[in-house]
Amino acid sequence: MPFIDELNLEGKTVLLRLDLNVPLKDGVIQDDSRIRAALPTLEHLLQRADKILVCSHLGKPKGKRVPELSLEPVARRLSELLDREVDLAPDCVGDEVRAAIGELDPGGILLLENLRYHPGETENDPEFSRELASLADVYVNDAFGVVHRAHASVAGVVDHSPVSGAGFLIKKEWQYLSKALSNPERPFVLISGGAKVSSKLGLLHNLMDRVDRILIGGAMASTFREAEGYPVGNSLVEEDLIPKAREIMDKAMDRGVSFYLPVDYMMGPAPDQEKTYGVFPFQDIRSDAMILDTGPATHTLFSETLKDAGTIVWNGPMGAFENPTYSQGSVGLAQTVGNVGALTIAGGGDTDSLIHRCHMQDRIDFVSTGGGSFLELLEGKELPGLKALGISME
Repeated sequence: MPFIDELNLEGKTVLLRLDLNVPLKDGVIQDDSRIRAALPTLEHLLQRADKILVCSHLGKPKGKRVPELSLEPVARRLSELLDREVDLAPDCVGDEVRAAIGELDPGGILLLENLRYHPGETENDPEFSRELASLADVYVNDAFGVVHRAHASVAGVVDHSPVSGAGFLIKKEWQYLSKALSNPERPFVLISGGAKVSSKLGLLHNLMDRVDRILIGGAMASTFREAEGYPVGNSLVEEDLIPKAREIMDKAMDRGVSFYLPVDYMMGPAPDQEKTYGVFPFQDIRSDAMILDTGPATHTLFSETLKDAGTIVWNGPMGAFENPTYSQGSVGLAQTVGNVGALTIAGGGDTDSLIHRCHMQDRIDFVSTGGGSFLELLEGKELPGLKALGISME
């Protein structure tokens, strides 16, 4: 399947799938970065297509019309960013939608109402897919954040569209991630953090044969330290995954992959407490405390490990960074990654939030817009939305 810059769009009505699932509070958008990420594709279509029909989901209405999950605030924000009127259709399929499309002026944009008001969206219902496809001449998917979902507007619609392609956001994800996975500059370093080993098992196993070094942080590091026989106090440990953690470390050793765990930790009573018990080496963890961040010695170790890297892929923070008391390890890592001369790629919801919080987004080569999609792609899974478009990351 072609990308958007290879499609003939002149005089065409285009159905554009975007990920406009923005956080709302009392009907007010709290973060419009997903809307902004779609602007290059929208601007390209505005210069070429006859009519643009934008579709997206918002929240989880579970097949019912939930007024609080209307895309009306998104339509307003799109109007502001594009400096042109973006009307909201009363639905995403049906006679009223067709009438609204018919009234749309050439060069106009119509935002279709929340796709997930219909159960056929998440069920990937063929009839619902056919209805969506029948609204336009061309289908373009630029919603990388949902390409891991086998939903009607992501996968099923391609089967019924005369012409399909991918937008600039998906193209950018493809360019960066395919380069990192298939032809990385070396040393290739994987940084994996976050709370649970269970959510990173697929990633660690899939990339083990590709990377040269692995750095582990976050609460998941506690499970690895306990697998080595070191006590970790009251820290989060997935006891049932201790054998898996041991297996991953053994696998790294067998393959000559350097495997790094934190060597010191910031400890405290709980993630939401401002109180800290101070920094402790990993051999001397307090029995009455939790590991909540990496310490300064770990920052030095990880910085030295990263300074000659050719490619860095990062998913997951080093600690409870939402609490400023326990954010130093994660912020320090973001600054280090942002200042090395490697190709740097980061992804995942918490990682994205961290990078923007410490204003390092312009220092990272590429911050993926997909949380689950980014992780599943690194796990080597086949993503339905990319498969439907014939896009391979290899």
